[in-house]
Amino acid sequence: MLRIDLNCDLGEARDEASVAAEAQVMPYLTSVNVACGFHAGTPDLMRQTIRVARTHGLSVGAHPGFLDREGFGRRAMPLTQAEVETVVAYQVGALSAIAALEGVTLTHVKPHGALYNLAAQDRGLADAIARAVAAVDRRLVLVALAGSYCIAGGRAAGLTVAEEAFADRAYSRSGTLMPRDLPGAVIHDAREVLDRAIHLVKQGSVPTFDGTALQLHADTICLHSDTPNAELLARLLREGLERAGVRIAALTHA
Repeated sequence: MLRIDLNCDLGEARDEASVAAEAQVMPYLTSVNVACGFHAGTPDLMRQTIRVARTHGLSVGAHPGFLDREGFGRRAMPLTQAEVETVVAYQVGALSAIAALEGVTLTHVKPHGALYNLAAQDRGLADAIARAVAAVDRRLVLVALAGSYCIAGGRAAGLTVAEEAFADRAYSRSGTLMPRDLPGAVIHDAREVLDRAIHLVKQGSVPTFDGTALQLHADTICLHSDTPNAELLARLLREGLERAGVRIAALTHA
């Protein structure tokens, strides 16, 4: 049977309404990526997010990014490879310690924002992230953009990798995500998102921004909790995939 993991970047809430919105998405997920305090989040929010995730039986991972709270981690920062290793290891270690307070062991690491996108196209940066993850715990799965340098770097470091795809984001012909500020780069129509997800899992391809077909293998699909009607979209996506004969399961639950 075909299977897929559904993940979401959480622990990024800035107010009570956002905290509630994040919690409402969790029942439809299998994995969560928790912000580690650099681009978003606080120690208390990290712990609260992990506690709720635990009640739903979700796999918990670290979501490290650049120290850029004002830009939500979406602005590139001129760090050396050594500095990237340090900030990634610092954030993964911090979240691992918070998770231990809730009796949870981290399963994976997924870079955030600009760090994620840069590492997808920069092998040196990808290798630095992989070295940091491996140094903290070689059992951690590295989640990264499908077919990217970050996947290659993780494999070279001896890590288990999970190739990630996005049902609600437009792709370029080269396999990178289109910039968010372009019209049509973020897909909001629930039916279109579901159709893209089913086609991705079953056919191994997704239409690009210019209408061509991009061949893509995916182990996990990312949802976003900050999009309008995120709870509804998450429910429709999970139920629609299951009706299509796809088993929804966390990466660690083979």
